[in-house]
Amino acid sequence: MNRTADRLELVTDPVRRTGRTLLSAGVEQSYVDVEDPRHLHFEYVRRIAAAAELTAPRGVPLDVLHLGGGALTLPRWLAATRPGSAQRVVERDAAVVALVARELPPLPPEVRVQVADAREAVTASPAASYDLVIADIYRAARMPRHVRTVEFAAEVARTLRPDGLYLVNVTDLPPLVGTRVQVAVLRAVFGDVCVLGDRRMLRGRRYGNLVLAATPRAGGLPVGRLAVAALRDPVPGGLLHGAALDTFVAGARPVSDDDTP
Repeated sequence: MNRTADRLELVTDPVRRTGRTLLSAGVEQSYVDVEDPRHLHFEYVRRIAAAAELTAPRGVPLDVLHLGGGALTLPRWLAATRPGSAQRVVERDAAVVALVARELPPLPPEVRVQVADAREAVTASPAASYDLVIADIYRAARMPRHVRTVEFAAEVARTLRPDGLYLVNVTDLPPLVGTRVQVAVLRAVFGDVCVLGDRRMLRGRRYGNLVLAATPRAGGLPVGRLAVAALRDPVPGGLLHGAALDTFVAGARPVSDDDTP
């Protein structure tokens, strides 16, 4: 076990000895297999990966922006499954970046890690520069307000190519108010949006993670294939889209920068 003064830890998985879990103040943040970067431990990470796989034919390199890095699970997975992918990782916490660089396997040169604020990094990015943007941005178990607004979503959409994909991890609890608002935010900007997750989560019966998927083009999401991928996960999941998503988000209002916190 390795510790830093601010209670960041990398602990060995007692069941899978090659697994390492990044903890922040005792809360699980990321999981990496130091010998097999293709192994994805957390359910929501597998859902993000399954959606990312549908962005382009298998093995084709992608231009990817990761907002929130943690132990760099998905950058490692993408480097293994799509060699040559140009990946930029933006992580706000310099202590996390230092710990991961010191204690976990090195990254390929195609993966660049930057200590910066996610919104500032997105705003500074050129238009139409990414095939895939993945957001997993949390501070004290809460998504910061400045990355939850319509204006931020619009900046992400600007950086995506026309068929690009935006994937967002949302941690929520019943009745999923935060998720509904985020769906409303994405629908105000993107042409097509869906929600992926454990069916119990989608029914508002448990705390956990949901994945939101959005693309600039109307009808641009491969909804059928996303639904099949969700069902094939070890924790079979579901998908909300179209009329089902209309019902889910009914009454939720998108959040703007100008709204009172």
